[in-house]
Amino acid sequence: MFDFIIGKKLGMTSIFLENGTSVPCTIIEAGPCKITQVKTSDKDGYSALQVGFGLKKNPTKSDQGHFSKANLKDSLKVLKEFKTEENSQDLLGSEILVNSFSEGEYVTVTGKSKGKGFAGHMKRHNFGGGRASHGKNSVMRKAGSVGAGTWPGRVWPGTRMAGRMGGDKVTVENLKVVKVDNNKNLLFVKGAIPGPSKSIVYIEK
Repeated sequence: MFDFIIGKKLGMTSIFLENGTSVPCTIIEAGPCKITQVKTSDKDGYSALQVGFGLKKNPTKSDQGHFSKANLKDSLKVLKEFKTEENSQDLLGSEILVNSFSEGEYVTVTGKSKGKGFAGHMKRHNFGGGRASHGKNSVMRKAGSVGAGTWPGRVWPGTRMAGRMGGDKVTVENLKVVKVDNNKNLLFVKGAIPGPSKSIVYIEK
């Protein structure tokens, strides 16, 4: 049994428990994944397993050569390394299924948040804006001062201003597994996870 898997976010729904409580859940298509490479401390300097998920339509020759070492006919689209002490070469080509997880467990989900594009300081950094009364005009959504005067005579690096928002790596911890569907490779996790539908997420115990 493995403590990690790669999945695809399908969307959200609600599940009713036996006591009638409605629980908001995220549906994740978790696996099946294949172990495509084994990293060892002796050869690579660290111990990890490279895991693949999803089929690649137009693989290159280098892709085909890489996956043939794991006795895989198909090339996989998403590759991700997970650090683990299990680094036996016998694991090469093994399959990771959603049955590695069970109801009631808590998992950590990592994904890429939704991109919001170029956003202003109020949306991006939750600024309050200027006052709307006492003779003020056109300052309601302005950022205000971004520095001092003659000294330092510049804007400090890291000053919170408008710019690209979203599209960041986000990790959410302690999400409870509400339901596991082994037949359809589905994992139902309580609450929301980062990213839009059909985005790739990484799940670890």
